[in-house]
Amino acid sequence: MFGLSPAHLLILLLVVVLLFGGGRISGLMGDVAKGIKSFKKGLADDEDDVAASAKPAQRIEQRSAQAAEPAPARDEQKLEG
Repeated sequence: MFGLSPAHLLILLLVVVLLFGGGRISGLMGDVAKGIKSFKKGLADDEDDVAASAKPAQRIEQRSAQAAEPAPARDEQKLEG
């Protein structure tokens, strides 16, 4: 694509290390790792929230199942009363 050979990539890596220094790159990678851990923790928290909110939805389904029972017809109620 850009015509970069492994030798070009090695030279580019060497220039980056010289410009930023090894300690700065190490600190940057540590920050990236913390960000990834935080992102994964956030996804896990969202999954827990979704699982917790699914329980009340089951109750609603049970109530709607009870409401789905057929009610006596109005004609039958008039005859009984």
